[in-house]
Amino acid sequence: MKAVSELNIDFMGKRKIAAGISLVLVLLSIISLVVNEVEWGLDFTGGTLVVVSYATDVNPEEIRDVLQKAGFERFVVQYFGSDKDVRVRIPPQKHLGEEADVEIGDRVMKVLRESHDGTVSLKSSAYVGPAVGDELRDQGGLGMLLALAMVMLYVTFRFQLKFSLGAVIALFHDVVITLGIFSVMRWNFDLTVLAAILAVIGYSLNDTIVVSDRIRENFRKVRRGKPIDIINTSLNQTLGRTLVTSFTTLLVLFALFFLGGELIHGFATGLIIGVVVGTYSSIYIAASVLIMLNISKEDLAIPVKEGVEDPDMMRP
Repeated sequence: MKAVSELNIDFMGKRKIAAGISLVLVLLSIISLVVNEVEWGLDFTGGTLVVVSYATDVNPEEIRDVLQKAGFERFVVQYFGSDKDVRVRIPPQKHLGEEADVEIGDRVMKVLRESHDGTVSLKSSAYVGPAVGDELRDQGGLGMLLALAMVMLYVTFRFQLKFSLGAVIALFHDVVITLGIFSVMRWNFDLTVLAAILAVIGYSLNDTIVVSDRIRENFRKVRRGKPIDIINTSLNQTLGRTLVTSFTTLLVLFALFFLGGELIHGFATGLIIGVVVGTYSSIYIAASVLIMLNISKEDLAIPVKEGVEDPDMMRP
């Protein structure tokens, strides 16, 4: 059995198939985001946050059933510090009318007290207006755009403009597909998921930088060979590192997904999707863009300082 570093997989030979798959996924994601948007969480839409304390241990699943039967929609119920304290997050309930939004806290308490034999006390109740939610949504979007701009600037100075375009297109690919999956599945999108999206940008960029560094090194070291062959060699040389890093990261993320509780469930879900898509894009998308832009050895040649003779010119 060959070691991973000795493999000779023709990644770029399948680049058109990969490009077709990516194009379909990106288009479907954009269509879903335009038509359905995402299921904005309480952090963005505004809504009511209620913290309730029970005299005995309580099961959040039972509370969810009670609230669902009472007509509430898209709410989140989770433990808050102990098995007796519960936090209920409820976005605006359009079917109840806009005036009812400020009274949702009272309605929730009434429903919970009527459905429980013991003592149910209110610890806190707060209403977050939609103006705050809009501001958070706008700032989150600007944050992602700024992150992409800074990535493009960094990679341009670190490598070359063609590498920069490849990295940004790969990151755009990862973010759009991750958002698209949340949109299609109608999963709740809150600030923890936004944090996961920003973390995906950093993770995917790290993978892309490693691959790009090896591509640049091989372009300067290998004197003969077509760009597509050099890129294939570079991808095979970094494949082991890419797969091991992704696998160990996913082990931690799956632990958070299954054992971390509902509070970070969305965060773990977003990162799992992002790591899988980011691993794929670091192999196919960024490298394919370099070939489309006709990357050559001249683009990566080390500039010769004035007055210093090129060592290659001194060789017979």
